[in-house]
Amino acid sequence: MWRKPMLLLRLGSGYGTNMWVCPLWGKHLLCWVSERWDQKLLVVPRVLVCMSSHMILMLQQDRARAIGVELVSFEEALATADFISLHMPLTPATSKMLNDDTFAKMKKGVRIINVARGGVIDEEALVRALDSGIVAQAALDVFTVEPPSKDSKLVHHENVTVTPHLGASTKEAQEGVAIEIAEAVVGALKGELAATAVNAPMVPAEVLTELKPYVVLAEKLGRLAVQLATGGSGVKSVKVTYASSRAPDDLDTRLLRAMITKGLIEPISSVFVNLVNADYTAKQRGLRIAEERILLDGSPENPLEFIQVQIANVESKFASAISDSGEIKVEGRVKDGVPHLTKVGSFEVDVSLEGSIILCRQVDQPGMIGKVGSVLGEENVNVSFMSVGRIAPRKQAVMAIGVDEQPSRETLKKIGDIPAIEEFVFLKL
Repeated sequence: MWRKPMLLLRLGSGYGTNMWVCPLWGKHLLCWVSERWDQKLLVVPRVLVCMSSHMILMLQQDRARAIGVELVSFEEALATADFISLHMPLTPATSKMLNDDTFAKMKKGVRIINVARGGVIDEEALVRALDSGIVAQAALDVFTVEPPSKDSKLVHHENVTVTPHLGASTKEAQEGVAIEIAEAVVGALKGELAATAVNAPMVPAEVLTELKPYVVLAEKLGRLAVQLATGGSGVKSVKVTYASSRAPDDLDTRLLRAMITKGLIEPISSVFVNLVNADYTAKQRGLRIAEERILLDGSPENPLEFIQVQIANVESKFASAISDSGEIKVEGRVKDGVPHLTKVGSFEVDVSLEGSIILCRQVDQPGMIGKVGSVLGEENVNVSFMSVGRIAPRKQAVMAIGVDEQPSRETLKKIGDIPAIEEFVFLKL
């Protein structure tokens, strides 16, 4: 906002002249990064440009809790902000978001910075707000029509600082865009999640980072569940339960549902499932996925406590995977950033979801772990984890064994021939 002082200095003046500038000390900045009007806003005390300030960010409630900030309404944010910086895309929802009505709600003397898209501001309304003093100054590098007309009232307004819209025209920006595109393409080819897919639900990068281990957990639970079903192609009805201390509105499960769908479909078909086509592919195959959320008491620091996947109306290759209510049920959670299988049917287990898994139902008696381990060792199959869950001592138990290699049929048959082993199944992750 140094247009007038800059001109005065170039003319050999400026010192001792009344230059009305605005310090940032104690001011409020509204950093507007969302296209939605109905979201709550956050007040985040933080240092801005080495000066004490406040920043108001339009973000999700779970992020607010995570960083310990105060939520305020949209109207309160407009009425409080001394500076408003715009950083949203131009969509039908954001077109002319700043107009006569929104300017009327703003604090008199507000300063507007728009480096997003020109169309998000009604330029004629901005001129009126500048003339009336509602907006003290504006800084723009984007316009509704680019380049703006030579006689544009906005461009020539004495309280407006303008520059051409450079976009990604700098050398550094071009290199950054090229690297970002290359990394996104490589990640997509590897089957990784893409935060910038244009035809998929938009998932912010920070949410992707937080959910990454739960995304892996969701897919692997889907893979386990469908492999436990006899004739996996007959799976039509699936129920997914998310247990979390976060309110339902603070946990977007679209990504998790897509990965569960991926896990359910890919092991039994040649279809490649991703965030873009997951819902469509499920619908094509007649797969119905119902979601349920359990709200837990406690800290919402972690997005999820556990995920449970149930498949109804099918038989199981592993009878112990059938819960008391008659569905195939697997449950897992993330421990220290690593997905774990924690329940099969009614049996509690605890095995890291790495490599592949052998599930054995057995009579609970001494020596079983050693016998199964010896069979695998003799065949050079490395055991990574082993866990036993039982209903009661000396009754039935389920052993979950993580293995690095796929055992041969002969090795699996040797495990099945152990007298106390009642059933077993190999599951490839």
